[in-house]
Amino acid sequence: MLACWLLAACGSSPVRNPNLLQNEVMRAPDTTSASGIYTGGSDYRIGAQDLLEIRVFGIQQLDKEVRVNSNGQISLPLIGGVMAGGKTIPELQKTLEDKLKDGYLQDPQVSVFVKEYTSQRITLEGALTKPGIYPITGRTTLLQAIALAEGVTDLADLQGVVIFRKVKGKRMGAVFDLAQIRAGAVEDPRVYGDDIVIVEKSGSKSAYRTFIESVPVFNIFRWY
Repeated sequence: MLACWLLAACGSSPVRNPNLLQNEVMRAPDTTSASGIYTGGSDYRIGAQDLLEIRVFGIQQLDKEVRVNSNGQISLPLIGGVMAGGKTIPELQKTLEDKLKDGYLQDPQVSVFVKEYTSQRITLEGALTKPGIYPITGRTTLLQAIALAEGVTDLADLQGVVIFRKVKGKRMGAVFDLAQIRAGAVEDPRVYGDDIVIVEKSGSKSAYRTFIESVPVFNIFRWY
């Protein structure tokens, strides 16, 4: 059976997940597959208890769903134990490809997906009933995040909701219209670990207000 796997893998060229957050100005990223699996955010570092789905192109027998243990390790067919904790998704993909090349496959293509990321938290600030820092697991949208803080207050500016995110060491922000999201007029965006969500108060004159007014179009991320 291993010989069949080797033949299936020979002659293939690796396919990488694109980093959807490379440009200076971009649309709010939707880095999920059709099944809702988290595939993006190359800055994300895998943590203990994260649930990973690992696929080796053309060799279904090597595909596996595995949870990172408390020591940061995972165990996979052929190569055994591998340290995953602390690595980014591209780093883990490269590690697994190198190990499979070492005596098993000629040119493996490995994809890593995070199905559940249990070590992540988001910060919710501003005109919310209970602002604070909240843990998130799995797919979480902006509306779901705001629900964690028990919703917005009467002073909230629904057109002044900002998501800040760090990408490649730089801070980016995008403005969202909560009323349009609730009405289904625009998509409810994803939030990720370490995001900061700020709901501005109506009529406020904060630095965030200046940023909100400087963004020409809603749902566009730009450097902040």
